[in-house]
Amino acid sequence: MTKTLFVVGALLAAAGFGSMPTRAQEVTKQDVDGVKNFKRLETTVACAGATKADAVPEIKKMGFASIINLREASEEGANVEAEEAAAKNVGIRYYHIPFNGSNPDPAVAEKFLNAITANGSDPAFIHCAGGNRAATMWLIKRLAVDHWDVDRATKEATELGMTSEKLKQFAIDFAQSHKR
Repeated sequence: MTKTLFVVGALLAAAGFGSMPTRAQEVTKQDVDGVKNFKRLETTVACAGATKADAVPEIKKMGFASIINLREASEEGANVEAEEAAAKNVGIRYYHIPFNGSNPDPAVAEKFLNAITANGSDPAFIHCAGGNRAATMWLIKRLAVDHWDVDRATKEATELGMTSEKLKQFAIDFAQSHKR
């Protein structure tokens, strides 16, 4: 009798666990020398703000296969050439895709999707000056490529650093017309 109850209990527990939804990945904030607002989505991606070239070797050590820099070369403190050289020096794939948050361009979002989905780019370290544009681009990827619903993708992007309602709407509008 006890053995039967144990087996029934184990089967019910297994059925319950099997029907549970897959847990969302957790966003964690981490201090990384030379990187502002580093937020990581487990092993999939990290979104961050201003990143110094001397932080690139640490980014490589953390297991990132690519860096996607969304800063415009004209932004204060952006040293695109030094960051690209540092990436080349440690053997990490580097993309410079300047994204103007005040005047978002769908062509830039398309270039980002091509970079983030390219073979060998995963996991990716995406950054801008503060993290807002980086998280917005990740929102576009979640909506257009991964086909997440808007609420789930927006929640994750907000946790990663998205703060702009204008960019959020740009991402949603872009993704709705550019599904992959």
